[in-house]
Amino acid sequence: MSTTGSLPIPGAAPARRGSPRALGLAAGLLVLLAVLVLSLGLGARPLGPAEVWHGLLDPDAPGYTAVHEMRLPRTLLGLLAGTALGLAGGVMQALTRNPLADPGLLGINAGASAAVATAATLFGVTSFAGHVWWALAGAALVSALVYAVGGGRGATPARLALAGAALNATLYSYVSAVMLLDTASLDRMRFWTVGSLADARTSTVLGILPFVALGTLLALALARPLNALALGDDTARALGARPAATRAAAIAAVTLLCGAATAACGPIVFVGLMVPHLVRALTGPDLRWLLPYCAVLAPVLLLGADVLGRVLGRPGELQVGIVTAVLGGPFFLYFARRGKARA
Repeated sequence: MSTTGSLPIPGAAPARRGSPRALGLAAGLLVLLAVLVLSLGLGARPLGPAEVWHGLLDPDAPGYTAVHEMRLPRTLLGLLAGTALGLAGGVMQALTRNPLADPGLLGINAGASAAVATAATLFGVTSFAGHVWWALAGAALVSALVYAVGGGRGATPARLALAGAALNATLYSYVSAVMLLDTASLDRMRFWTVGSLADARTSTVLGILPFVALGTLLALALARPLNALALGDDTARALGARPAATRAAAIAAVTLLCGAATAACGPIVFVGLMVPHLVRALTGPDLRWLLPYCAVLAPVLLLGADVLGRVLGRPGELQVGIVTAVLGGPFFLYFARRGKARA
């Protein structure tokens, strides 16, 4: 019988802090709603909130086609992909005890990308339904490989970061070589490889929904076991957790979330790094609060970056992967410098 519900958990705050954090989560949901409206309203032809509302509900409204065929699938894809990347980053940082853990930095997105590039070039797989299974396989393989090369249970943040960086560079070099050698693949994947929501379709949204939903439920269910695991394996077992099963389930959750998001949008970096760090300042390290905050605020960041790319790039647009990289690069350097100053 599990005892994790009655014994102290690392990062757990006193009960009186639950209410402010609940209010903060509600505020985050309101911000997310506002960003969703902005994403639906901004484009080649801006739509006001009233036009967006009528475009969603009234088939005869002037904005119905623009909202339903282009902006709604794009917005929903950004919502799902942002949730997936934010949760994956939070779970990875907890599992590896590495504040630099991120699906992009540790090579997991690169593994999914390499698998999709291989499927498209060597096996002629062009449908999203085919891409998502290849992406999941690539993400799973690289997740296990990074963990093994980084030292397994004895992995340190530095070893994991080095293993991830090496695999990341190798796999992206492979993807670039494949695209340069195959002009057709280059034409098909040039926007996908930088991370983009521009080619969103309703079928894509429905295709990744089961994977993101399952990965989200699994990640949220792991909050207590991962909290216990932060105390060490022996203490975690005493609290009723099973370290091996927890690690396996965490890798499965990250694989589902990263594989689905990468198959749909391409490799988008830094979302899984930035959001958990920003959230931790609001919630502390308790994953029972940190992970729900990540699920809400990561889509705010991703959709906000997508909206910013549309505004700054007019009459064209900047792909969301470029915008998140521009925002995340300075954040990563700041965090690394702060960590060095503390050392």
